[in-house]
Amino acid sequence: MARWKKPSKEEISEGRIRLREKAAAGELRFPTAVVEIRKSLGLTQEQFAAITGNTKRQVLEIETGKANPTVETLERIAQLFGFTLGFVPK
Repeated sequence: MARWKKPSKEEISEGRIRLREKAAAGELRFPTAVVEIRKSLGLTQEQFAAITGNTKRQVLEIETGKANPTVETLERIAQLFGFTLGFVPK
């Protein structure tokens, strides 16, 4: 397995721009959004887990769509990027 490489400031900035564009266009879908939020912050799953009050396994399960996170967990993740939870029409 390849070692994780911390993204450069430029890569983090570009990731944040792409993430906001997808969110504005209504194209940001869970659980992919969690992966993109984490990566746009330049964090490993372990670092992200510590910040959100979860375990690394919980983050992995959320990112792979195997988890059923609580509303509180979703809100903690959303707050990291200034997002709120809501319904989006298709």
